[in-house]
Amino acid sequence: MVRVSVVIPVRDDAVELEHCLRALQRQTRPADEIIVVDNGSADDSAAVAVRYGARVHTEHTPGIWPAAARGFDEATGDIIARLDADSRPRRDWIERVETLLSLDPEAVAATGPGVFYQLPRFPRALADLVYMRAYFAMGLVTLGHWPLFGSSFAIRSTVWNRIRLDVHRDDSGVHDDFDLGYHLDPWSRVILDRSLAVGVSARPFGNIPSMLLRTWRAVRTIAVHGVRELPPFRWSRRVRVVRALSRRG
Repeated sequence: MVRVSVVIPVRDDAVELEHCLRALQRQTRPADEIIVVDNGSADDSAAVAVRYGARVHTEHTPGIWPAAARGFDEATGDIIARLDADSRPRRDWIERVETLLSLDPEAVAATGPGVFYQLPRFPRALADLVYMRAYFAMGLVTLGHWPLFGSSFAIRSTVWNRIRLDVHRDDSGVHDDFDLGYHLDPWSRVILDRSLAVGVSARPFGNIPSMLLRTWRAVRTIAVHGVRELPPFRWSRRVRVVRALSRRG
């Protein structure tokens, strides 16, 4: 049977974490384990996680990537599913993750978008267009496959174990989900499915410094991978592999 681990990094986000863990308790297909990685919280995030039966690990290196990577390392499932503390998954989220990856053995990961539930209807639709859809479009062009969205994705543990020492886990200046996508081969099959959409807070639009920080992290993530990982080179490798497979077939 397939085991599914859910990893949630958290720092000073006890209220949102409780909403997330409560949603996980109501899943049609329960997680085999829930791992919460406390990244130096001053609030009672760790106590909330324990109250909901999660395994809690502490990661002292600050940053989402160090915390998420620690959780992935600790996971024992065949599928490692990732949520953020402010993620609000639907009742069948884990069931859909398992189904998508079980029915498509060639897929290395599956991801879905976020829905900014705190925004009114029109701003929410605008945010989906200029932020969420733009992120996936930019990621597809940059990586050669769909990017992973940190608030809602799942990756096979075999894939993580293959690349875990290569990711920039100790660099808090890079986007963890985008960096992880870079370390997947450009010909990897990543499923983007809107059935994996989760509610997320509107924090990216909270203030200008927050938006500038996210933009800077995106630029830094691209920069740390160097010239050979720029879109033309990744797409060129993908085309060569496809042609080679076609000739072989």
